Amino acid sequence: MKVSMQKVMIKVFVLVVILSILLVSVSLYTYKEHLKSGNIVQHVFTKKVEQYRPTVSKYAKEYDVEEHVDVLLAMMLQESGGRGDDPMQSSESLCGEIGCIDDPEVSIKQGVSYFAENLQAANGDIELAVQSYNFGIGFAHYVKNSDKEFDQDIVIQFSQEMYQNAEDQSIYTCLREEAKQFDACYGDIYYARDVMEYKNKFATK
Repeated sequence: MKVSMQKVMIKVFVLVVILSILLVSVSLYTYKEHLKSGNIVQHVFTKKVEQYRPTVSKYAKEYDVEEHVDVLLAMMLQESGGRGDDPMQSSESLCGEIGCIDDPEVSIKQGVSYFAENLQAANGDIELAVQSYNFGIGFAHYVKNSDKEFDQDIVIQFSQEMYQNAEDQSIYTCLREEAKQFDACYGDIYYARDVMEYKNKFATK
């Protein structure tokens, strides 16, 4: 009787272990799929960004870009996930160096102002304005003077030229493996693409 009971207990234990392994495997697979699709980023950071919607809306109205609030929030998500004292990472556009802003509202005001400036330089082309926010307003002028349409090819071309012509390439870091392949390590060559994907998520909320 004791032997039979022990056999039953062993079978139950083995079954529990197998089920536990299956559950962990499914959880890991689900996590990886969410990570691939960007859902982890969205869940963790969207709330942090959304808390700034009133402030972003305030300055978007002031700088006459209020129809682009979701784009601006998506840019913040890409820049910082809503974390830190400079959530729009707009210090460089204000003072030419990183770290001169230590107030989120100042960061947002400057970020919205700079986006509006880029949007004007881009003749209203949203994606060009967004990519110019990352590259600098010179990119909008570069595209206009090239007689080409804004697309991924010209983004990569500009990044390559800026990187190759830099006096000190060590100050730039290739943010993506794809950028290394293209030798396009100036800025983020997929910044506009990712921002517009995030923007669509904000727009459906």
